[in-house]
Amino acid sequence: MAKSSRQADRHQRYARILTAVTAQNRFTLAEIRRACPDDHGALIPRVVRRLEQDGLVRRDGLQGRAAFCWSIDPASFSGSQWLDQVIYGAQIPQTPREDRPRERLLSGGAGSLRTADLLAILIRSGRSGESAVQGGEKIAARYDGRLEQLSDVGPGELKSISPAAGPTAYCQIMAGIELGRRVAGAGEQSRKRRMKIGSTDDAIAFCRQRFARLAADAKQEELHVVTLDTQLQVINTHSVTKGLLDSNTLHPREVFRPAIADAAKAIIIVHNHPSGDPSPSPKDLAVTKRLEQAAALIDIQLLDHIIVATGGTTSIQEHRQVV
Repeated sequence: MAKSSRQADRHQRYARILTAVTAQNRFTLAEIRRACPDDHGALIPRVVRRLEQDGLVRRDGLQGRAAFCWSIDPASFSGSQWLDQVIYGAQIPQTPREDRPRERLLSGGAGSLRTADLLAILIRSGRSGESAVQGGEKIAARYDGRLEQLSDVGPGELKSISPAAGPTAYCQIMAGIELGRRVAGAGEQSRKRRMKIGSTDDAIAFCRQRFARLAADAKQEELHVVTLDTQLQVINTHSVTKGLLDSNTLHPREVFRPAIADAAKAIIIVHNHPSGDPSPSPKDLAVTKRLEQAAALIDIQLLDHIIVATGGTTSIQEHRQVV
């Protein structure tokens, strides 16, 4: 692959500095500047800092001045190989245009890209020695088969996987994940608002799909309310509480406030069991009974109380009929 003139010029400047550094066992930045008078500014500290990051040199004291010394024998150091890795690596600009992720997205759509390609686009630019494409490949490989866990990773952990995934790349990846969630949720919400709950099976099917993330990912119990109009069509869903569900702490006004705001004729209560077992507990039954009594007073029908979990979905109304 032909190297750009800009990269070739950068390679030559790095090579001059590296020649001056390898000529000495100990050196200061001022000494390297005198040896390379044409290379002022931040380039000399940048080269030395990269050598330090790669464990090739270390800081040392020399007559009270900030200095550096080699951590290895400079005679055994392959400067040309190190330079090629730093300057060229496997950067996106060296890839044929038609094979770059952004160009393939424009020509074939986002759905045609692999996860690694999408991550490379979000990373945008790599760092010396590792391209955005390489970073995308590493992250995709680490989360292969468990991509849903990527949303929980912290900035430090992501950068430990790929140096290309610095703070900016981390923010872009997290923003992309959240935006994807919101777009998917908006589309799902739009479809579900037109859905009519005509039976217990309808209620279970709706809640199983709408609250799939709650069933699979939530670490604590959450209670949500599904509001319905006079035709028992879904109006909206509302998060009400987080924490253990208990009739002694859950006040009916918290549950029915969104129903009143939506002018709902009926509601469905939904909560999750992080344990994975969807079987109703005595507290679940007590909460349901108390909310039914409150519903009768304000003329809003409580159609059902649905429990979602990784082990299945349970209707309390149906459970009562069985037991």
